[in-house]
Amino acid sequence: MANHDFSLLAYGLWLFTFYLTLEFMKRFFPLVPSLLLVCNSLSSQNTSIKYSNQTVKSDFDYLYESLQNTHYNLFTFRPKQQYDLHFENLKKNIKKDSLSYLETVSLYQNLVNFSNTGHCEINYPVKSYIEYAYAGGTVFPLELAFEGEKIFIRKNFSVNNSISTGDELISIDGIPLVEIQNQLYKFVSAERDYFKKAKIEFWSFPRLYFQLLGKKDNWLIKVRNEKRIFDTIINAIPVIEYETNRDGEIVNSKKNLKFYENTAYLSPGAFGSSEPKGEEVFKNFIDSAFTEIERHKARNLIIDLRNNPGGDNAFSDYLISYFANKPFSWYSAFSVKTSKILKEQIRLQTDTTDSYSKAILTNKDGVQFKYEFPLQFPVKKSKRFKGKVYVLVNRQTYSMAVVSAAIVQDYKLGKIVGEETGDVPTIYASRFTYTLPKTGIDINVPKSYIIRPNGNTDLEGVKPDIFIQDHLLDDKDEILEELLNRLRKTTNPQ
Repeated sequence: MANHDFSLLAYGLWLFTFYLTLEFMKRFFPLVPSLLLVCNSLSSQNTSIKYSNQTVKSDFDYLYESLQNTHYNLFTFRPKQQYDLHFENLKKNIKKDSLSYLETVSLYQNLVNFSNTGHCEINYPVKSYIEYAYAGGTVFPLELAFEGEKIFIRKNFSVNNSISTGDELISIDGIPLVEIQNQLYKFVSAERDYFKKAKIEFWSFPRLYFQLLGKKDNWLIKVRNEKRIFDTIINAIPVIEYETNRDGEIVNSKKNLKFYENTAYLSPGAFGSSEPKGEEVFKNFIDSAFTEIERHKARNLIIDLRNNPGGDNAFSDYLISYFANKPFSWYSAFSVKTSKILKEQIRLQTDTTDSYSKAILTNKDGVQFKYEFPLQFPVKKSKRFKGKVYVLVNRQTYSMAVVSAAIVQDYKLGKIVGEETGDVPTIYASRFTYTLPKTGIDINVPKSYIIRPNGNTDLEGVKPDIFIQDHLLDDKDEILEELLNRLRKTTNPQ
């Protein structure tokens, strides 16, 4: 049911491309240091293409006009006068005779992300990044964590042993980290700073820093640890080395079921799939999981939505139906905006006869109208889990996973545990993708406005009922471990 899909589709597309390339690199890199086999793949992508000044400006004009037509409300967080000025200033600075793919994407991101709408964005320029990696490109060697107003070293991939995980990074080349953070905001789109910081963590600081500054051999950094503040130099490392050491993305799409005494732990994975029978596979997993949970006579159920990329409500609704005790909906109000571009997308579907598609196609371009989807119902009582439910969330919980947590909280189906989500449950979402006519760059835009089930329209994430801080500077899982300890004490009081 992708028409009202909350999925971060750009993330999924990017991750698929990047993982595919990384798996190839991991398999062949030890045997083929020159990555000659990757060369053929990259050359076919033609990422070195240059766009003329006229082409870039033409699509830039089209981009701003189309954003206004397709976005549910582009000027929610930025007044049109301010947005117009930003557009004119950016366009004035397009002075080069030609721009690379990386330069063009970065320019367009600066315009799109000015909306401060998390689901309105352009994919990270992964093709340029892969090409840069193949050419021997290097990156900043520190992974960072953004904790409140401070920025800490999460992982140190450099050979500099004077710095450690958990040290605070104060500045790079004399520039305060907070200033660099603000410069990176033009590459990430989100409703508030808390979410933008989470997205920088998601994409990773070294990748975004490369996009901002390009290649650099070393940096002078200022660091604070428990004993002192000091300056030191760190050298760049190869992109391939960085990606190999990083060992995958932040998002967690793995399905998992295990038991801790009388508590079941369920990680459902992403609420979506690119596979033809992905929804069927997901539902089969949920069916078998709850059969096992019943067999183990679990009293508590922990559902882990941390680092979950979100997806389609057809998946998450099915999960919730196993412990819901009443009919439920993933929204209290849902409205969608029609546009010429959206209608063109709808007409490309195999089936346009469903009521939702027909409603979009029959309304005039630019109209915002409310739409009601059917209520969701619990599974039959004999299959339903009747114990206590706890849902784990953090700032890396995204999209439909955030909305799912809001359903659990608003319908009082369980307790939310962890930290506030970066993404918000009252949201401009249900996005679709269209392509710029000359450069072929894809734009992701939200066509709908969704209000969380309890009707709260405040710009905030899902806040936990039980707050547990997860210190991301170590490998310890504070949230899960602390919750399990509390449940053991409840079950076995001293």
